[in-house]
This record gives sequence, C-alpha cells and structure tokens, in this order.
Amino acid sequence: MKKIKTETSEQSEVVELLAEKPTRTLGRKRDHTRDAKILEAAIDILADAGFDGMTMDMVAAKAKAGKATVYRRWSSKAELVQEALTWMNRSHLEMEHLPDTGTLRDDLLALLKPQSIEEGEKKLRVIMGLGSFLQQVELSEEGGIGIFDSWDTLNRELINRSVGRGDFPAHADVDLACQVIVSMAAFRGLVLHKAFDRHFYATLIDGILLPALKNPQIASNNKD
Repeated sequence: MKKIKTETSEQSEVVELLAEKPTRTLGRKRDHTRDAKILEAAIDILADAGFDGMTMDMVAAKAKAGKATVYRRWSSKAELVQEALTWMNRSHLEMEHLPDTGTLRDDLLALLKPQSIEEGEKKLRVIMGLGSFLQQVELSEEGGIGIFDSWDTLNRELINRSVGRGDFPAHADVDLACQVIVSMAAFRGLVLHKAFDRHFYATLIDGILLPALKNPQIASNNKD
C-alpha cells in the first residue's frame, strides 16, 4: 500500500501508520524485547526535559528505534508516558517473590528496593516534570493514573495474608489501607515534590496503617 506523504507533524506519522495497519497486522509479531529500552528512554527524557518538552522523536532516537516502531506500540505520547511510569514504578519493586518476614510492617517495606541517591532524584524529577500529562489522562478512584497498580496489588496480598494469619481483625479495612498508601505516594510526589522513601513509608506504616488495621471499628461505623 502506498504510504501517505507527510509534512512534519507527529499526527501525520500516525495517519501513515494507520494506513499501513492491515499489512502490519498480517506481518511479523511485536518484538517485546524492544519495549523496555523504549520505556527506559522515555523515563530518561522525562527526567531531563519533562513531559511538555518530550517528543516521540526524542524517545525513538534515545532508544535507537524508528519513530514508526514507537508509534506501533503507543499511539500517543501520553499513552507511552503512562506505561513508562508504570514500568518505572514496577522496576523498584521486588516482583518475583512476595516477602515473608513474619510481620506486615517489614513485608511492606521489603517490597521497595533500596534506591541510590541518583535513582531517587531521577524518579523525583520525572514526577515533577509530568506537567500537562496529568490533564490528559483519566484519574482512578484513588486519584492515581494507574502507575501504582502493581504495587497496590502486592500490598493488598500482603495485608490480606496478614489478616488471614490473625494479625489483624477479619473486618479490617484492607481497601482503605491500600488507598492510603497509593494516595500518599501520589500526593508526596505530585504535590509536595518529595520522594516516597523508606523512612517516610515506615512513618506512614507505624503512625497510620497499622493502627487503622488493628482498630478498624471507626471505619466500619462510617460505612453504616
């Protein structure tokens, strides 16, 4: 199929790719080994230029990939950034095995990999540079943008396991506890522009989460 000629805009590139879609669908399958390199490139550019200064061309060049390759995976810059943020968050979690230290407190903390100062500063720059991205995505009920989904899932499993072994009452509000963790992580990064580090997380766990799980009567009364 003859390609549609374009001028200079990224939108025209999308039109060209859509025109080629039937041929591409019947061709070779997507090479997922390229995804991590592209997502990593997107994070690097977000840290340096922010969302508003980032372009798909910049990501493609950084990842040493064609712009068409990037657009085949993500149809827009916002879509790419949302998946890149999820990938960044997941990369700082121990995903292979759930920790089992014997206490919920230590299990929750064990999910977070220790970060170097450089890594922590880079992640904070990424969050601070999101700019207009936050107006282009649909927020979840917890006020998040899906980047903490994997973390929320693991937190929920750890808390439910702890409830199951009798550490907390059976009617403990697990949903609320998980929402507090995600909401505080988002607020600290997006609003306060501070890192959600292990020290802050330990303070949150000791001062709010564990007491609320041990004494869930107030939360259950509010639901009635």
